[in-house]
Amino acid sequence: MNTEGRELDWDDSIQNDSSFVELPEGDYDFVIDHYERGRSKGSEKLPPSNMATVFFNITGPDGSMATIRENFILHSKLEWKLSELFCSVGLKKKGEELRMNWNALPGLTGRAHVTLSPDRNDPSKKYNHIDKLYPKEPKKFEAGKF
Repeated sequence: MNTEGRELDWDDSIQNDSSFVELPEGDYDFVIDHYERGRSKGSEKLPPSNMATVFFNITGPDGSMATIRENFILHSKLEWKLSELFCSVGLKKKGEELRMNWNALPGLTGRAHVTLSPDRNDPSKKYNHIDKLYPKEPKKFEAGKF
């Protein structure tokens, strides 16, 4: 299947509607679908830097599937956010040094707090946003259970 899509002709037929799912604020389990490498344009606070866009799949309370995109800028001022990501999927422990392995992320699971944030340019539009990634709890050994 071609996920890149294709250019439409002026008289083509269309069928697909928006697949945006608005999640109510709360804590949700997630699965990382994939990530894309990119570059941030920079801002007053940060210079242009490498950036990973991570796609989180989250199942809503009604069973609907939402995908939330979050940007992770690879800059020392935002190292805490990178640590939060890798801790949330169990690849890093708090206080430990870690060489980031982005290719290990797809398929990993974790838990996050999701908020509904208004669009900066149009406050009538709201978007899901991952506000916090929780550290992955290590599995506790229980006799007789796997």
